[in-house]
Amino acid sequence: MGRKVFVAGVGMTRFEKPFTRDWDYPDMAREAGTQALQDAGVPYREVQQAAVGYVYGDSTRGQRAVYELGLTGIPVYNVNNNCSTGSTALYLAKQLVEGGLADCVLALGFEKMQKGALAIDASRGNPLQRHLETMVRLRGQADGPPAAQLFGNAGREHMERYGTRAESFARIALKNHRHSVENANSQFRQEYTLEQIQQSPGVHQPLTRLQCCPTSDGAAAAVVVSGDFVRRHRLEEKAVEIAGMAMATDLPGSFEDSSIRLVGSEMTRLAARQAYEQSGLGPEDVQVIELHDCFSTNELITYEALGLCPEGEGGELIDSGAVTYGGRWVVNPSGGLISKGHPLGATGLAQCAELSWQLRGLAGKRQVPGARAALQHNLGLGGAAVVTLYRRAA
Repeated sequence: MGRKVFVAGVGMTRFEKPFTRDWDYPDMAREAGTQALQDAGVPYREVQQAAVGYVYGDSTRGQRAVYELGLTGIPVYNVNNNCSTGSTALYLAKQLVEGGLADCVLALGFEKMQKGALAIDASRGNPLQRHLETMVRLRGQADGPPAAQLFGNAGREHMERYGTRAESFARIALKNHRHSVENANSQFRQEYTLEQIQQSPGVHQPLTRLQCCPTSDGAAAAVVVSGDFVRRHRLEEKAVEIAGMAMATDLPGSFEDSSIRLVGSEMTRLAARQAYEQSGLGPEDVQVIELHDCFSTNELITYEALGLCPEGEGGELIDSGAVTYGGRWVVNPSGGLISKGHPLGATGLAQCAELSWQLRGLAGKRQVPGARAALQHNLGLGGAAVVTLYRRAA
């Protein structure tokens, strides 16, 4: 292990439905990046390197984005790791600081998306070819978005193996939509009844529309620094330590005989184990969690992969009220991807922002009482799972 690493400042834009307003990714990056720098009390000239994530866009958009903050000649790395792009940028920034290559790194993520379900460029090799071939072999192919089929099939498998009810998945969406009401940065801020969620248009059983994340525009950023930098700039009261962080990719079991493993449970479990070992923390030590609920089925599966409950008991966990205010943990106080939105390159850094605010006591009406340690999970099919543990530095 190298030096201790801290998040000294965070920022994010509001997440919005594509084409809601007239802005482009440089505008998003300037807004989120400026917020993060101001939050840290650090001028851009102090930033020594930048890792910038986005999924849809031409090469060197990272440079175009940070040029909105300054022209200082620093190295800029462009990062693309599907839906875990934002946390991959954070992971790279953390490694640069931890390894002693920089004292202050900006991690920035943004996305300007098209309306509707995600599309893949058919003129090039499909990076999800193995996943889709395995899906067809295990469950066949239906009409509808491939991502919804992949995660919906995982939910079906969970129901068949463990007797999980469709209502339990709907309760996850109920919780996350309710949490988002207090988040001014959330794309949606409407609370729904369980009946409304269950009766919204079907996407791929057991998923309904209100259990699926929307496409979104937006950006988020974090200023990542060393302990020396924290002391030099007297940032002890606001710095949040990255106590452990691990990234894992697919394993052989991902492509064998399970729709649950196909959507990343195995690599999540591996990354979580490594992050727990690094930090000395476990799920029993955290109070607040932001995890990758691209679909309600994935949140439930992730409870088990992160060790919040034994395998097969995710449905009981959500039904018991253990993952909302007043329970054992508060999971996705921001509203999660389902309600806050999911601009792919920004999601992991927005999770980081939410958890930093929670640990600093700055989350307003979303504040989790007594939050001193936090857990983050960000997943990208193709694949990359990033799991992070945070704790208050002071």
